[in-house]
Amino acid sequence: MDSIIDLIERCNRALGRAAAWCALVMMLAQAFSVIARYVFSYGVISVQEAAIYGHALIFLAGSAFVLQVNEHVRVDVFYARYRSETRRRVDLIALLVFILPVAVTILWVSYPYVARAWSVLEGSRQAGGIPAVFLLKTAIVIFSVSVGLQAIATAARLFARKSTPAWDTDDLGGN
Repeated sequence: MDSIIDLIERCNRALGRAAAWCALVMMLAQAFSVIARYVFSYGVISVQEAAIYGHALIFLAGSAFVLQVNEHVRVDVFYARYRSETRRRVDLIALLVFILPVAVTILWVSYPYVARAWSVLEGSRQAGGIPAVFLLKTAIVIFSVSVGLQAIATAARLFARKSTPAWDTDDLGGN
Protein backbone atom coordinates (compact mmCIF):
# COMPACT_ATOMS: atom_id res chain seq x y z
CA MET A 1 0.00 0.00 0.00
CA ASP A 2 2.81 2.39 0.85
CA SER A 3 4.36 1.92 -2.60
CA ILE A 4 1.08 2.93 -4.27
CA ILE A 5 0.81 6.01 -2.04
CA ASP A 6 4.44 6.88 -2.80
CA LEU A 7 3.77 6.51 -6.55
CA ILE A 8 0.72 8.81 -6.32
CA GLU A 9 2.74 11.38 -4.40
CA ARG A 10 5.69 11.20 -6.83
CA CYS A 11 3.32 11.77 -9.75
CA ASN A 12 1.71 14.71 -7.99
CA ARG A 13 5.12 16.22 -7.19
CA ALA A 14 5.93 15.96 -10.91
CA LEU A 15 2.64 17.70 -11.73
CA GLY A 16 3.55 20.37 -9.17
CA ARG A 17 6.89 20.94 -10.90
CA ALA A 18 5.09 21.14 -14.25
CA ALA A 19 2.76 23.75 -12.76
CA ALA A 20 5.77 25.79 -11.65
CA TRP A 21 7.12 25.74 -15.22
CA CYS A 22 3.68 26.79 -16.44
CA ALA A 23 4.01 29.88 -14.25
CA LEU A 24 7.23 30.80 -16.03
CA VAL A 25 5.71 30.16 -19.46
CA MET A 26 2.65 32.22 -18.53
CA MET A 27 4.75 35.13 -17.30
CA LEU A 28 6.99 35.14 -20.38
CA ALA A 29 4.02 34.85 -22.75
CA GLN A 30 2.20 37.66 -21.00
CA ALA A 31 5.28 39.91 -21.01
CA PHE A 32 5.88 39.20 -24.70
CA SER A 33 2.23 39.85 -25.49
CA VAL A 34 2.18 43.18 -23.67
CA ILE A 35 5.45 44.36 -25.23
CA ALA A 36 4.37 43.26 -28.72
CA ARG A 37 1.03 44.98 -28.41
CA TYR A 38 1.98 48.26 -26.72
CA VAL A 39 5.47 48.80 -28.12
CA PHE A 40 5.10 47.37 -31.61
CA SER A 41 1.28 47.51 -32.03
CA TYR A 42 1.35 43.83 -32.93
CA GLY A 43 -0.81 41.16 -31.34
CA VAL A 44 -0.11 37.44 -31.45
CA ILE A 45 -3.20 35.38 -30.62
CA SER A 46 -1.29 32.16 -29.93
CA VAL A 47 0.95 33.92 -27.39
CA GLN A 48 -2.08 35.45 -25.67
CA GLU A 49 -3.68 32.01 -25.54
CA ALA A 50 -0.44 30.51 -24.20
CA ALA A 51 -0.69 32.88 -21.23
CA ILE A 52 -4.27 31.76 -20.63
CA TYR A 53 -3.29 28.07 -20.98
CA GLY A 54 -0.41 28.61 -18.55
CA HIS A 55 -2.74 30.16 -16.00
CA ALA A 56 -5.20 27.29 -16.30
CA LEU A 57 -2.47 24.67 -16.06
CA ILE A 58 -0.94 26.23 -12.95
CA PHE A 59 -4.20 25.56 -11.14
CA LEU A 60 -5.11 22.26 -12.78
CA ALA A 61 -1.67 20.65 -12.57
CA GLY A 62 -0.68 22.10 -9.21
CA SER A 63 -3.76 21.44 -7.10
CA ALA A 64 -2.92 17.87 -6.09
CA PHE A 65 0.60 18.90 -5.07
CA VAL A 66 -0.79 21.76 -2.98
CA LEU A 67 -3.11 19.27 -1.28
CA GLN A 68 -0.19 16.88 -0.74
CA VAL A 69 1.89 19.49 1.11
CA ASN A 70 -1.17 20.68 3.06
CA GLU A 71 -1.06 24.23 1.69
CA HIS A 72 -4.59 24.21 0.28
CA VAL A 73 -7.20 26.76 1.25
CA ARG A 74 -8.74 26.10 4.63
CA VAL A 75 -10.61 28.24 7.11
CA ASP A 76 -8.15 28.24 10.01
CA VAL A 77 -10.27 30.15 12.50
CA PHE A 78 -10.76 27.06 14.67
CA TYR A 79 -8.45 24.53 13.01
CA ALA A 80 -5.23 26.23 14.16
CA ARG A 81 -6.27 25.88 17.79
CA TYR A 82 -7.08 22.16 17.57
CA ARG A 83 -4.76 19.49 18.89
CA SER A 84 -2.98 17.28 16.34
CA GLU A 85 -5.46 14.43 16.77
CA THR A 86 -8.46 16.72 16.22
CA ARG A 87 -6.80 18.26 13.14
CA ARG A 88 -6.16 14.75 11.81
CA ARG A 89 -9.84 13.88 12.19
CA VAL A 90 -10.98 17.14 10.59
CA ASP A 91 -8.61 16.52 7.68
CA LEU A 92 -9.86 12.95 7.22
CA ILE A 93 -13.48 14.10 7.16
CA ALA A 94 -12.70 16.95 4.76
CA LEU A 95 -10.81 14.65 2.41
CA LEU A 96 -13.45 11.92 2.35
CA VAL A 97 -16.62 14.00 2.56
CA PHE A 98 -15.70 17.06 0.51
CA ILE A 99 -12.56 16.77 -1.62
CA LEU A 100 -12.92 13.20 -2.91
CA PRO A 101 -16.62 13.54 -3.88
CA VAL A 102 -15.93 16.86 -5.63
CA ALA A 103 -13.03 15.31 -7.57
CA VAL A 104 -15.22 12.37 -8.62
CA THR A 105 -18.05 14.72 -9.62
CA ILE A 106 -15.73 16.89 -11.71
CA LEU A 107 -14.39 13.77 -13.43
CA TRP A 108 -17.91 12.45 -14.06
CA VAL A 109 -19.19 15.73 -15.48
CA SER A 110 -16.08 16.68 -17.46
CA TYR A 111 -15.37 13.35 -19.14
CA PRO A 112 -18.00 13.74 -21.93
CA TYR A 113 -16.88 17.36 -22.43
CA VAL A 114 -13.26 16.29 -22.84
CA ALA A 115 -14.18 13.28 -24.99
CA ARG A 116 -16.09 15.57 -27.38
CA ALA A 117 -13.06 17.85 -27.63
CA TRP A 118 -10.86 14.85 -28.48
CA SER A 119 -13.36 13.47 -31.01
CA VAL A 120 -12.94 16.59 -33.16
CA LEU A 121 -9.40 17.47 -32.01
CA GLU A 122 -10.80 20.81 -30.95
CA GLY A 123 -8.62 23.81 -31.64
CA SER A 124 -8.82 27.50 -30.98
CA ARG A 125 -11.79 29.46 -32.31
CA GLN A 126 -9.41 32.31 -33.10
CA ALA A 127 -7.44 32.42 -36.34
CA GLY A 128 -3.80 31.92 -35.38
CA GLY A 129 -4.70 30.46 -31.99
CA ILE A 130 -3.32 27.31 -30.40
CA PRO A 131 -4.80 24.27 -32.19
CA ALA A 132 -4.86 22.16 -29.03
CA VAL A 133 -7.88 23.10 -26.94
CA PHE A 134 -8.54 19.37 -26.55
CA LEU A 135 -5.25 19.03 -24.66
CA LEU A 136 -6.11 21.89 -22.33
CA LYS A 137 -9.49 20.31 -21.62
CA THR A 138 -7.71 17.03 -20.85
CA ALA A 139 -6.07 18.84 -17.95
CA ILE A 140 -9.50 18.91 -16.28
CA VAL A 141 -9.51 15.11 -16.18
CA ILE A 142 -5.90 15.04 -14.98
CA PHE A 143 -6.84 17.54 -12.27
CA SER A 144 -9.76 15.50 -10.96
CA VAL A 145 -7.86 12.20 -11.05
CA SER A 146 -4.74 13.62 -9.39
CA VAL A 147 -6.69 15.45 -6.67
CA GLY A 148 -8.88 12.39 -6.05
CA LEU A 149 -5.88 10.07 -5.79
CA GLN A 150 -4.04 12.54 -3.57
CA ALA A 151 -7.09 12.76 -1.29
CA ILE A 152 -7.09 8.96 -1.02
CA ALA A 153 -3.33 8.82 -0.40
CA THR A 154 -3.44 11.54 2.23
CA ALA A 155 -6.47 9.96 3.92
CA ALA A 156 -4.68 6.60 3.98
CA ARG A 157 -1.63 8.18 5.61
CA LEU A 158 -3.79 10.02 8.14
CA PHE A 159 -5.89 6.94 8.85
CA ALA A 160 -2.74 4.89 9.42
CA ARG A 161 -1.38 7.79 11.53
CA LYS A 162 1.54 8.15 9.15
CA SER A 163 1.18 11.86 8.80
CA THR A 164 2.99 13.93 6.23
CA PRO A 165 5.39 16.59 7.51
CA ALA A 166 2.70 19.25 7.11
CA TRP A 167 0.68 17.55 9.85
CA ASP A 168 3.64 17.16 12.20
CA THR A 169 3.06 20.41 14.05
CA ASP A 170 3.11 21.09 17.76
CA ASP A 171 -0.16 21.07 19.61
CA LEU A 172 -1.48 24.58 19.87
CA GLY A 173 -3.94 23.85 22.65
CA GLY A 174 -7.68 23.97 22.15
CA ASN A 175 -9.93 20.93 21.98
